[in-house]
Amino acid sequence: MLPTLRYKADQRTLAFVFIYFAATILAWIYLPEAWYWRVPIVMFLSVWSFFCAVTVHNTIHHPIFRSRGWNKVFQVVMSFTYGHSVSAYVPGHNFSHHNHTQTDKDRIRTQKARFKWNLLNQLFFFFIMMPGIMKDEQVFASMMRKERPNWYRQYLLEMGVVMGVKFGLLLVNWQSALLLLFIPHFYAAWGIVGTNYWQHDGCDETHEYNHSRNFVSPFLNFFAFNNGFHGIHHEKPGLHWSLLPAAHEKEIAPFIHPNLCRDSLFLYLWEMHIYPGKRVDYLGNPIVLAPKQEDANWMEDVDLEKKKLQLGVEG
Repeated sequence: MLPTLRYKADQRTLAFVFIYFAATILAWIYLPEAWYWRVPIVMFLSVWSFFCAVTVHNTIHHPIFRSRGWNKVFQVVMSFTYGHSVSAYVPGHNFSHHNHTQTDKDRIRTQKARFKWNLLNQLFFFFIMMPGIMKDEQVFASMMRKERPNWYRQYLLEMGVVMGVKFGLLLVNWQSALLLLFIPHFYAAWGIVGTNYWQHDGCDETHEYNHSRNFVSPFLNFFAFNNGFHGIHHEKPGLHWSLLPAAHEKEIAPFIHPNLCRDSLFLYLWEMHIYPGKRVDYLGNPIVLAPKQEDANWMEDVDLEKKKLQLGVEG
């Protein structure tokens, strides 16, 4: 049976995935020797791999096909686009971050980045977060082996196939594998984790509307699948990405502080990290970090039956 999309808008998702694979395969076959051609090719694949990482995020919130079987296959395919299991995105993002935003149970809370120079917080955010994320992934997978064996088997399938192919290609042609797979996949992972910093740092996680920063540029949101509308995504994480702009205008925009709705992501990043480059909250006040907190165990209070819709394709 042919796959049927739940939302026609996901034709864009499929188009982006097709472009990624087509570009990667063509680059593998015809990779030029000259460095001045290789650099833009690697840059393109890195950026496009990041776009696909955004679709990975969307997929674990809202599988795109009506058929569970096709969604399981698609998660394996999507794992190739950013180099890691799609299912592995579930514990750190869906369960830890969404349920415990900016608390000690949030593995990607921005307070863990504590450099005085704010640019370093953005650049090294991924490296600061990864130990906690990877530890949780392993513990969660062990728990799911008993609690949800179907999820665990899907996770192992994605990890085994993707890592097997990647490292197999490394043996076939290590230079092409590094340039066309490992570097773009690293950039995608670095980028998708780093989005959390500019989406939440300096916001008020206790406020009904001011907990997330939004970027409303149509150009940005075309490539980011409307993930610039981050506030409404936190309020309704299961809402399909194509519905986020309308929901934002109705349920977030009239109530949120105007400083948390920005037109340009790039202008915001320049202001926060380059000039004046100060780490301030959404009101313009310097952020005073609380004492360091140890990560708390969010898994002890997870009710998998109530939260099954957060499990991606197995939800």
